[in-house]
Amino acid sequence: MLSKLSSENQSSLVRILKTPFPAYIDRSIAVRAKRTSDVVIATTALITLGVLFALIALAMLLMQGRPIFIRHSRIGRHGTPFGCLKFRTMVRDADAALSRHLAEDPHALLEWQANRKLRNDPRITRLGKVLRETSLDELPQLINILRGEMSLVGPRPIVADEIVRYGAGFADYTSVRPGLTGLWQCSGRNDVSYDYRVMLDRKYVADWTFRGDIVIILRTIPAVIKSSGVY
Repeated sequence: MLSKLSSENQSSLVRILKTPFPAYIDRSIAVRAKRTSDVVIATTALITLGVLFALIALAMLLMQGRPIFIRHSRIGRHGTPFGCLKFRTMVRDADAALSRHLAEDPHALLEWQANRKLRNDPRITRLGKVLRETSLDELPQLINILRGEMSLVGPRPIVADEIVRYGAGFADYTSVRPGLTGLWQCSGRNDVSYDYRVMLDRKYVADWTFRGDIVIILRTIPAVIKSSGVY
């Protein structure tokens, strides 16, 4: 077939074949393809993991009661807030418990102000700790993906109070859908500084490719198994 093409056309075809997908196609097409893959994979995962969802819900009902799910406001694409779904891993009066703990423990207050996370969080239930360590608490976000609020891969969703921490990087964050996993998720997670997290999110947006998404998903698997940076 190549023998029927001119030498110029042959050279062009070879360059295209050697160019990493999707560098040679229009970015809008690549974005639509990413969305299609999100829907297909999320749908398949929800069907496949239906029994696991039911078992987790039953365990939660027996061990800590209702509600099973929580819907927490997060900032999405274009800066639009959305209800991010999770299995409930905290006590019912979580906000009050956090306020009491921070008022009584100045070291915890400094840790919270620096990272918006606590290594020893008094709000987490016993079952919730297991769900967090295995990242099973985030499975309901597959529904957010189907609704178009999230993607399989992207910056992890943030709350409104964290916008100021992103500075100029907030524009990069809001240019894509938040992800079920991302560079931060497989690069140390809570073990890295918040500034480093912002840098990772900006790098993801600037360097995005399908190949990069696949690499992130593959790197997430051992990170979840090892519970890297989870607390």
